[in-house]
Amino acid sequence: MSFKPLLVLFSLSMSLAHADENVEALAGRLKQKYPATRIERVDTSEIPALYEVVMGQNTAYTDASGRYFVFGHLFDMQTQRDLTAERLEKQQRVAFSELPFADAIKTVRGKGERVLVVFSDPDCPYCQRLEGELEKLDNLTLYTFAYPLESLHPEAKDKAVSVWCAPDRARAWAELMTSGKAPAKRTCDHPVDRNIALAQRLGIQGTPTLLSADGRVLPGAASSERIEQWLTESRP
Repeated sequence: MSFKPLLVLFSLSMSLAHADENVEALAGRLKQKYPATRIERVDTSEIPALYEVVMGQNTAYTDASGRYFVFGHLFDMQTQRDLTAERLEKQQRVAFSELPFADAIKTVRGKGERVLVVFSDPDCPYCQRLEGELEKLDNLTLYTFAYPLESLHPEAKDKAVSVWCAPDRARAWAELMTSGKAPAKRTCDHPVDRNIALAQRLGIQGTPTLLSADGRVLPGAASSERIEQWLTESRP
């Protein structure tokens, strides 16, 4: 019987445990050194003895002492990959299956095999532009979470509520966004306040914002061609 595989496995396990201890110790040091900084995550990087530190919207790299920081992106020049961007993209992903789809306006085009979510403000001109692009997509199930930004558009919330309370929500939303036809003012039990809270919890600060089924985020009024390309860029 050969003990080499067991020794290799034991050595690997010890190395991983040691790395975890180093990361945990460094995280503690950073929080002690910089109490006013929100340290969200500390992890190893692709460069030995260099650690990745996530602080809100900022990512930096530091040594084990936590004294010196390098801000910027880490590139693998051999594979031409932006390693920092890849990690940030994964970090920002949304737990798509956990979204409250019952609070969204559902539109199905064609077979509806592809699924897409959009957070949209009824008075946002970029959202209206995006709506025209989304209409060009086929084989799509679209969930629209009305997300009125009241500080910018004071009347948007009333319109979102009226759309939700309309007999045909999907039609009322489409007419409002593509033709400017405002729905008759109505009130009922609605999810608009929950949608606002959901968007804020997900870190969605502007409209329109698209979410793919694998949790990726695409902000802005993208063209239908860009959305088609983006939908095929699914990553693990």
